[in-house]
Amino acid sequence: MSEHEDEVHKDKKVYKIQIDKDHFEVKKAEPTARELLTIAGKVPPEHFALYLKPPRGAPERIDLDKKVDLREPGIERFVTLPLDQTEGLGTDRREFDLPAEDREWLDEIGLRYELVREGGTLRVVIYDFPVPCGYNVDAVTVNVRIESGYPEAQIDMAYFHPALARLDGRGIGAICADAFDGREWQRWSRHRTPANPWRPGIDNLATHFALVESWLTREFTKA
Repeated sequence: MSEHEDEVHKDKKVYKIQIDKDHFEVKKAEPTARELLTIAGKVPPEHFALYLKPPRGAPERIDLDKKVDLREPGIERFVTLPLDQTEGLGTDRREFDLPAEDREWLDEIGLRYELVREGGTLRVVIYDFPVPCGYNVDAVTVNVRIESGYPEAQIDMAYFHPALARLDGRGIGAICADAFDGREWQRWSRHRTPANPWRPGIDNLATHFALVESWLTREFTKA
C-alpha cells in the first residue's frame, strides 16, 4: 500500500466519542472543539464550553478552535457547559466542570458562584455565603479547593474573604492567610477526623459546606 493510499485508509476510520450522555461517531481524526460542539447540537458553539474528561483528574477546557486528536488514548469523553448563565451573571467564570450533583446543588442554593482555575489549582467560589450571628459580617465569599481525583479525593478546609472575626473580640484558632485570584483569603484549617472520614460516593460539595456551616457555628461553643 502506497503512503497516499495509507493516508486515505486512515481517513476512513471512525472515532467513537461521548459528549455529555450522547454517543457519536466522528470521521475526522482532529476535529476542533467548535466542530465537536456542533456535532453535539450545541449551537451556536460560542455559547458553550467543551471539556475533555480524562480517565482521572479534573476535566480540561478546550479552546473553540483548538484541535483534538481523537487518535490519542483516552480522548473519547467530553462534557459541555452552557456559557449563557443566569441572567446578569453571564461573566461568571466556569473554567472547569463538576459532577452533576454538585452543579445541581450550586444551582439549588441560589447564590452566585464561580469555578476558577489558577495554575493547577481548582476552586469553587461562592459569594454572599450566610454567616451566623456573632461575626463581623453577615455574609462572606468562601472558596474550597477541588483536588485531583475528586470526588474520590476529599475536599478539605475553607477559605474566606473578607477575613472573619468574632464581635466579642476572642481570637479564632488555626487560621492563616492564603493568596488566590488576586485576593488574600483567611484559611480555616479544619480537617476531618478518623471518626468522620471522607466517604466517596456520599460526600460532595453539599456535605462539605454543611460541615463548613457547622465549623462557623461551633466556633462560639468553645470553652
